[in-house]
Amino acid sequence: MKFIIAILTIIILFITNKITGQNNTITAKVINATSDGGTVEFALYNKTNFRMKPLQGAKSKIVNGKSVVVFENIEAGEYAIICYHDKNNNDKMDFEANGMPLEDYGASNNIMNFGPPKFEDAKFSIIDKNVSLEIKF
Repeated sequence: MKFIIAILTIIILFITNKITGQNNTITAKVINATSDGGTVEFALYNKTNFRMKPLQGAKSKIVNGKSVVVFENIEAGEYAIICYHDKNNNDKMDFEANGMPLEDYGASNNIMNFGPPKFEDAKFSIIDKNVSLEIKF
């Protein structure tokens, strides 16, 4: 009897995750880092918190100019990713006195205008499938 209850519980949890879409993942990959030194730091946002505190953050080593992270348990919705090459490993993006970035950065959809990334340019949707993105600096 305990075995049947355990199996039913697992089935219910599996169905609940499928319905709510909370088992989706986003794989973000930088494909053109200029060096393997430092790390790439990634931040996942929605429209409400864009460029503030991220929903999830991740850091990855760079190997042969590439860096990959996976954001897990993502609900359906619209999101954007911003990342930068933390060349000196100080856990922050460095800027010149005039506000120009000293470290490479990018955003989902690879639309880079003058100034910081905009949510509308970087947004993508998660519905019921995993998403994989390539980001260029």
